[in-house]
Amino acid sequence: MKFVVQKMATVSLLSSSLFLSKPTSLPSLFLRLPLKRCVSSSIQFRHRYGVLLSATSASAVATESTETPTVAHNDNVEQTQKTSETEKVVLPTNDSSEKLLRIRHTCAHVMAMAVQKLYPDAKVTIGPWIENGFYYDFDMDPLTDKDLKRIKKEMDRIIGRNLPLVREEVSRDEAERRIMAINEPYKMEILDSIKEDPITIYHIGDEWWDLCAGPHVKTTGNINKKAVELESVAGAYWRGDEKKPMLQRIYGTAWENEEQLKAYIHFKEEAKRRDHRRLGQDLDLFSIQDEAGGGLVFWHPKGSIVRHIIEDFWKTTHIEHGYDLLYTPHVAKADLWKISGHLDFYRENMYDQMDIEDELYQLRPMNCPYHILVYQRKLQSYRDFPIRVAELGTVYRYELSGSLHGLFRVRGFTQDDAHIFCLEDQIKDEIRAVLDLTEEILLKFGFNKYEVNLSTRPEKAVGGDDIWEKATSALQDALDDKGWSYQIDEGGGAFYGPKIDLKIEDALGRKWQCSTIQVDFNLPERFDMTYIDSNSEKKRPIMIHRAVLGSLERFFGVLIEHYAGDFPLWLSPIQARVLPVTDTQLDYCNEVMKKLKTNGIRAEICHGERLPKLIRNAEKQKIPLMAVVGAKEVDTQTVTVRSRFGGELGTMKVNDFIIRIKSATESRTSM
Repeated sequence: MKFVVQKMATVSLLSSSLFLSKPTSLPSLFLRLPLKRCVSSSIQFRHRYGVLLSATSASAVATESTETPTVAHNDNVEQTQKTSETEKVVLPTNDSSEKLLRIRHTCAHVMAMAVQKLYPDAKVTIGPWIENGFYYDFDMDPLTDKDLKRIKKEMDRIIGRNLPLVREEVSRDEAERRIMAINEPYKMEILDSIKEDPITIYHIGDEWWDLCAGPHVKTTGNINKKAVELESVAGAYWRGDEKKPMLQRIYGTAWENEEQLKAYIHFKEEAKRRDHRRLGQDLDLFSIQDEAGGGLVFWHPKGSIVRHIIEDFWKTTHIEHGYDLLYTPHVAKADLWKISGHLDFYRENMYDQMDIEDELYQLRPMNCPYHILVYQRKLQSYRDFPIRVAELGTVYRYELSGSLHGLFRVRGFTQDDAHIFCLEDQIKDEIRAVLDLTEEILLKFGFNKYEVNLSTRPEKAVGGDDIWEKATSALQDALDDKGWSYQIDEGGGAFYGPKIDLKIEDALGRKWQCSTIQVDFNLPERFDMTYIDSNSEKKRPIMIHRAVLGSLERFFGVLIEHYAGDFPLWLSPIQARVLPVTDTQLDYCNEVMKKLKTNGIRAEICHGERLPKLIRNAEKQKIPLMAVVGAKEVDTQTVTVRSRFGGELGTMKVNDFIIRIKSATESRTSM
């Protein structure tokens, strides 16, 4: 049975702001990739006592999966059929189904009970429900996949016993006495963090209990054991502190029924098939070399071609929209980062300083101060505004090794950064222009579904009420003019100004934070930025940070997974592969390839194998077009064309082949 998922709700993702941004790891509406890796997540959950905690409360250390996805190479037609011949299964979310939330929370407790039955020395910590299921952290010896099977069997037994979930209120002293009696030090630490009284405890029958405020199902029998699966185990530091003990985190998924679990597994497998790390290796696009260090990306020739296409389109489009392009240094004196405030607020994400001729220098984590220095090279007039500058600037951020994840979280990445300096009455028009530019660029890459959020002033902020109100209204008016629906995140803005965040939706319905637009009242003040107004007086300009793609590395990873490596013709690193039936046609094939390349078409020749294998290899490498050449084609000076997306296109003159490729490339369609 095959399934298609209909979305019922959206999921909040980690912001990727320009001031405090990080590439996020695999955000997903329904999917958590079954990797034996725990990656920092933006998921939030209500702790058992109502305190909003982040799922990153235990930060992660990677233990690479030994699993290799056993997925056949993509056949586009087969995959289309696989997702069209379906029975629709609506997957609920924790927000849309209280029943599901109760099931998942109870499953976490059942799993903890099962673990402690099988491993009596294991100590429990916290066990929240999360986006697609639940997890629990244990202080115990490392676990394996074989251990997970044992734990799942014990969970099934507990579920089958139909044990009641019983809520009990106790005094703080009584809770402390009970915790000491069973020697659970982590529970004691959790108890100390709970401020409310009385303390609530949930029991599973009379055999196991934990500090908890619920909610839970009435009995374990309310859980469908065939709709529960343990997925992976990862290492995680207690309280996210690498100086504290390393715990074993077990991830599980739970659903209301077996059909939902099957649908979830189907989409999880599809996500594995699209995993950019595997495809990056299979298609020879990029690598991360251990000899150089984690989180540092090597773009291979084919990946570099795609990057060149992205960059060239990005630059051309920005110039057309009135931006001036910049190139700025990768390092600067540490004093620059003191002025900007990064050394005060962002030091933990910055690399150590370098001593150069008795002066301290710093690798840049952001591009903003550089653009300000360019602005300040001369006295600006109100007549010069708006001033728009843009740069594909590489930045460096310190990330723990356990949080690194392919192209999605790296230590060095190129941000498509731009800054607009304008007057107060220009904010709305500039924001609207950025929205138009964002839409234009994202549409070219095949993204036309967005989730938009407008974040307003937080409790602690710089700048007066008047300028905050004007800036927020300008952002809201620009969105209204654009006609985009959006949600308001009250108090979710940065301390330095309100912002718009845009998440793109990929082919699997997953949301990815890419574009952001942020008004900044902080840096103009810190750098004492000024301009001369119409009365010859010095005034402070408005500064707008903005990025469309966010990070080229991360965006490339999203593109790989969105297209499953099957890039459209205009983006494909190799657009056409020339295939001789025998090596006797090689001379003519070289003529064809030379003509293709002369016309700007990315082409290559492959030979030395029988034609069926050459075609299969081209399919595996996801080459959009194959030009087959046999004796007949040599005689008639033609090629026989096969398209991955259109099938057999017939025999045609080389010039006609070139014209059709150019037309499809310019229109960004397939042949």
